[in-house]
Amino acid sequence: MVVRHAEPADYGRVISVVDEWWGGRTMAAMLPKLFFVHFRDTSFVAEADGKLAGFLCGFRSQTYDDEAYVHFAGVDPAHRGAGLGRLLYERFFEAVRPRTIVRAVTSPVNERSVAFHQALGFEVERVDDAYDGRNEARVLLVKRLG
Repeated sequence: MVVRHAEPADYGRVISVVDEWWGGRTMAAMLPKLFFVHFRDTSFVAEADGKLAGFLCGFRSQTYDDEAYVHFAGVDPAHRGAGLGRLLYERFFEAVRPRTIVRAVTSPVNERSVAFHQALGFEVERVDDAYDGRNEARVLLVKRLG
C-alpha cells in the first residue's frame, strides 16, 4: 500500500467512485476538486498495486490556529477492515501538527462512520439538526491530539 499526497490528477479517479463507495448515496457533489489543488499537503491518496484504495481530504483551519478539519475520507469496500482508514487519518494527524484539535462531520445515518471515528478517538461533540441549513442532521466529531 502506498499513501501519498493527493494531486489534481487524482480527482477524476476519486470522484468516479465516491457514490459507489457510499452504497449509491449521492456524495460526489460534496467533494470539489479544490481539495486536490489547494489542500494537497493535508490530503492523501492510497493505492494498492497502482489502483485507488482510499483517500482523505482535509485542511488546517484558517480561523482557529489549533484546529484542523477532515472534510471527506473514503476506503474502497474491498480494502475496509484492514486499517487503511486509520492509516490515512494518522497521516493527516501528522501533517497538521502542531495543531491539537481535529474536527469532522458525518451524517447520523452513517453509523459506520460514527463508529469508525469513535474507534479513532473522536468524541461526538453534538448532533446538530440543521448544521448546513438544509434541515439535515449532522454529527459533529472532535479529536484532541496528544
